Amino acid sequence: MRSPALDDRDIAILSTLSREGRITKAELARRVNLSPTPCWERLKRLEDAGLIRGYRADIALARIAPHVVIFVTIELDSHKSEDFQRFERAIAAIDEITDCWSLGGGFDYLLKLTAPDIAAYQVLMDGLLERRAGVKRYYTYIVTKNVKDTPLPLRILL
Repeated sequence: MRSPALDDRDIAILSTLSREGRITKAELARRVNLSPTPCWERLKRLEDAGLIRGYRADIALARIAPHVVIFVTIELDSHKSEDFQRFERAIAAIDEITDCWSLGGGFDYLLKLTAPDIAAYQVLMDGLLERRAGVKRYYTYIVTKNVKDTPLPLRILL
């Protein structure tokens, strides 16, 4: 599906929302130099086109409970289409895995997950191995500090 043509105001709307999802429609219109009705119409068009996938809160997990963020690289036993599908179905059912990317190169997948602690992470990985999801080997990378976590400025891509 092809994205609609975007002008500078559309980009401004998307950029503002990527940083401030709870901004009021009136304030959004003011910031992008539009009256509220045209701004609302543009916003609706961007949502309908699937360019805005949702609105979320950035939760300060460390203030709620101790946790550990872990990246895991996965190499599969076999590389047939059904092997990839089986693995992807298995990880789709694990809530702690928040992100999964299929990779080209040395590993097949990169996972990002959050667990209460390392012991809980190991139980999760043991469960994944027991599911016979086709994992040949995996490597664990524990996040020790979040250095940067910001939305990508759209101007970089355009």
